[in-house]
Amino acid sequence: MIAQLLTQTLVNGINVGAMYGLIAVGLSLTFGVMKILNVAHGEFLMLGGYVAFWLFTLIGLDPFLSLPLVGIGLFLLGAICYKIFFASLARFHEEAKVKNSLLVAFGLFLIVPQVARALWTSDERAITPAYSGESFAILGIRIGYVPAGGLLVAVVVILGLHLLLTKTYFGKSVRATTENWKAAKLMGINVERAYLFTFALGTALAGLAGVLVGMTQAVTPDIGMPWTLKALIVVVLAGIGSVGGAFFAGLLLGIIEAVSAVFMGPYTVVLGLVIFLLILMFRPQGLFGKA
Repeated sequence: MIAQLLTQTLVNGINVGAMYGLIAVGLSLTFGVMKILNVAHGEFLMLGGYVAFWLFTLIGLDPFLSLPLVGIGLFLLGAICYKIFFASLARFHEEAKVKNSLLVAFGLFLIVPQVARALWTSDERAITPAYSGESFAILGIRIGYVPAGGLLVAVVVILGLHLLLTKTYFGKSVRATTENWKAAKLMGINVERAYLFTFALGTALAGLAGVLVGMTQAVTPDIGMPWTLKALIVVVLAGIGSVGGAFFAGLLLGIIEAVSAVFMGPYTVVLGLVIFLLILMFRPQGLFGKA
């Protein structure tokens, strides 16, 4: 009985961790390549959830089928936000870029929820397709259709991102820009375009995570900050700039939280912050980062 409970808890933790990993990968990509710390990253998750909700409510579009539309819409929004708010920071010194991007993103963090509240009010919204709450059993373990679909989507997206960054010219340009943007520019790489696409791609990943979150919990204008904090914890756990490690660190955090909830109950909410502090104290390069 205990083994079955722990196995069920492990499955639940993996499902939640997939969403942690998906949003953290976007934040890690943005910071690792551009050294822009976007503390408004969770606000794009919130917007992605609202877009999927209204596509489902107004035209009956299944949330999983809305993922491409949400991804494209958030990609365009991210590109616009970059050009307006962050493009001027691109050639700053790294330290100045981090500080100034933090201030700009904090402004977005304050403004975007108010815009969302004006457009959609503060009422809780949830995406509830017909199969919400339905599940299937494998060896006595119940697995929900929505969490299983979310895990599959997250894995496919991460694999696609990996192929994009390792097998395409764009990916090579991004990696070169990460190493040294001045040298990359001398080699003929369009650094500005690489930054633009990187920020927009990170925003799109947050939007996709928002669709998955909207199918498992309520969407409100205020959910951005908790998810940004989770993403920051995962990024630190993986190692700053470790895009590949961020997804696995998200899975790990989800599992740790789910299992510890069995023993710690409501005190689990502080566990992520404790892990955050311990990693900063004893392994600041993260689990997957280089010393």
